[in-house]
Amino acid sequence: MLCPIGTEQAHYANKVNGGVIKGNFHDVKGGLASVIYTDTLQTVIMLIGSFILMGFAFAEVGGYESFTEKYMNAIPTVVEGDNLTISPRCYTPQADSFHIFRDAVTGDIPWPGMVFGMTIVAVWYWCTDQVIVQRCLSGKDMSHVKAACIMCGYLKLLPMFLMVMPGMISRVLYTGRRLKKVACVVPSECVKHCGTEVGCTNYAYPMLVMDLMPDGLRGLMLSVMLASLMSSMTSIFNSASTLFTMDLYTKIRRQASEKELLIAGRLFTLLLIAISILWVPLVQVSQNGQLFHYIESISSYLGPPIAAVFLLAIFCKRVNEQGAFWGLIIGLVIGLIRLIAEFAYGTGSCLAASSCPRLICGVHYLYFAIILFVISILVVLGISLLTKPIPDIYLYRLCWALRNSTEQRIDLDAEEKREEEADVFDEDVPEETRGCLRKAYDLFCGLQKKGPKLSKEEEEVQRQKLTDTSEKPLWKTVVDVNAIVLLTVAIFIHGYFA
Repeated sequence: MLCPIGTEQAHYANKVNGGVIKGNFHDVKGGLASVIYTDTLQTVIMLIGSFILMGFAFAEVGGYESFTEKYMNAIPTVVEGDNLTISPRCYTPQADSFHIFRDAVTGDIPWPGMVFGMTIVAVWYWCTDQVIVQRCLSGKDMSHVKAACIMCGYLKLLPMFLMVMPGMISRVLYTGRRLKKVACVVPSECVKHCGTEVGCTNYAYPMLVMDLMPDGLRGLMLSVMLASLMSSMTSIFNSASTLFTMDLYTKIRRQASEKELLIAGRLFTLLLIAISILWVPLVQVSQNGQLFHYIESISSYLGPPIAAVFLLAIFCKRVNEQGAFWGLIIGLVIGLIRLIAEFAYGTGSCLAASSCPRLICGVHYLYFAIILFVISILVVLGISLLTKPIPDIYLYRLCWALRNSTEQRIDLDAEEKREEEADVFDEDVPEETRGCLRKAYDLFCGLQKKGPKLSKEEEEVQRQKLTDTSEKPLWKTVVDVNAIVLLTVAIFIHGYFA
């Protein structure tokens, strides 16, 4: 949970920033294993704390029916000031507040954008994002991977009840003086309470924690909020450092040792931590200070080209490297034009429209995601059809049409890999004597002694184990049934709140 920072919250903000740095220290020191174990523990803590707070919130407001009635009447007390004529629509709860499908033109999240735009962004994140892919590749077998994805699907159903509704309840509970802070609309009032003109809605959840929870549980919930921040940051930092070291640094230094790669990855993580802290002020003012809209808009500007290339690479074997490259580049340039324009001109608010050119910023970000996705597809297909196709020998079991092929596949970069392997010396290097301080340093930095070198037979057995995607019939049935149940529940919830 990110909150706008005001004068009275400066001390708390310093503690949060310190928590980010300290919390991500284990990510610098450890690797994927440490991130996964801590994420698992933090998820349990977050669920327990969030369920407790949700119970307190609904009990305080008088149940769900009372909540839906009172929310529509939650109006801030200060609606005039700063010589502004403020329209009632700027501070009155929207008529479709309890509906998922909202007006296609006037809705803050229009239903076509939610159905199609969010689906495109979801394909990018859940199918190609390194954070998710890295965890799936670490699964024990295919059944474990499927079960983990289904478990994530169940957890994704909870935020509306654990986060969104308690935030709306906060608006109901804190009428009068307190509502001026949660739902302030006059810029000077918002600056007074939280240090930003665009609004203080991000205070809704923390205020519930501070006012409704008893002392012991209040500490638990503050830990939950920090845990949620740390969990996201550690996952992103670990995945980003992996991409940097394995995909970029190794291209610059082809003969880099494992120790050098490890140090480079951790230094890159420290750089990301510094950038993330400096980026917070931009988050505060973007998309009217609403964190969800900020996250979704950034994803809508950068994710669609990746989703387009991913889907075409699987379902259209005619797509080649040139088409994928230029589709990504052109899509990224178009997305960055929109992103930079919004940062430069601002996204505007209900009180004052943005001065960003309508040609660039006049389309809702979810509609922009759809347009960008279509443009990326056309570029990828057009350039691929104008250039040479990739022979099937390089595509066996990599695309849908050749998914059942039993032919031997040759990697496109096989020649490059052979050259790299030829540069590696196989001579046994005598192990140097290490003192106690050096051993402690190596242990702290994760530079443990390497295991024995595997024979060709052992390497082949390991390769077959790592590429085996077979499943036990019982567990395959269990995960398939759960997938159907999850889809049914999701459809029901969408239909109920439509």
